Amino acid sequence: MSLQLPKRVRRVGLFVVLAACVPALSSCSAIANQHVTRLGMPVGATDRAPLMYHLWIGAWIAAILVGILVWGLIFYAAIHFRRRSDDEVPVQIRYHLPIEILHTVAPIIMVVVFFFFTVKTQDAVLANVKSPDHTITVVGQQWSWTFNYVKDDALDGQTTVYTSGTPAHQPTLVLPVGQTVQVNLRSPDVIHSFWVPAFLFKMDVIPGRHNHFSFTPTRVGSYAGRCAELCGVYHSRMLFNVKIVPQAKYAAYLQHLQAIGNTGLVLGGAQGQKNAGIMPTNGETE
Repeated sequence: MSLQLPKRVRRVGLFVVLAACVPALSSCSAIANQHVTRLGMPVGATDRAPLMYHLWIGAWIAAILVGILVWGLIFYAAIHFRRRSDDEVPVQIRYHLPIEILHTVAPIIMVVVFFFFTVKTQDAVLANVKSPDHTITVVGQQWSWTFNYVKDDALDGQTTVYTSGTPAHQPTLVLPVGQTVQVNLRSPDVIHSFWVPAFLFKMDVIPGRHNHFSFTPTRVGSYAGRCAELCGVYHSRMLFNVKIVPQAKYAAYLQHLQAIGNTGLVLGGAQGQKNAGIMPTNGETE
């Protein structure tokens, strides 16, 4: 036998539940709310990020407008041409040449427009800086990262220093705010992908291919990075951190790497880990 509560009691109970949910909903972080208003995109941390964000928002606006148009036509046809009780079945048209031409031409126009803005944004995002302030060679290896700061003027302009990591010791890429950086990507083993969500950008790290990109960090802070290409057993642990710091702290960091002996250009995973005093785990090869 089920217990039936009075209607008033049920209403009070529902009110209490809803009242309890309000603090939980209002406790959602500002970051989560910001992700919603930005349609899932994080706030960019480089000068190239706004370009990709505007392309993302433009694509959403175009998709919403097309959706509204299509839904409107569907509802209009369903309501206006519905069969009434005293109506006969409308004449069935097997083909309609003008409509079929429209159905063919309209998607082509949409693809061309999307392609145009995508290529325009891509060219702007991948535009090289002629004389970058800093050059960093990033090595993606199974299953961590090595960051080489190549002959950086923040040190002495002649010495290259590096830092390496393992799946158990996430490395940190330190960048100076407000100065141009060129990143050169290398891999000694398989294809990886260098991805920092806050950069709104990622690029594949391919053996034998020297991919590179340039940007200027614009926001001081700490950000997460990861490999976005399935690269082996420990792919999910191929993580790293990014810290954008003032220029004085950047120079101090490079001096620290030099002081602990992390000098030279390191292009192989095991080599960097051995020099840094970190023994590679099983499966990590140079």
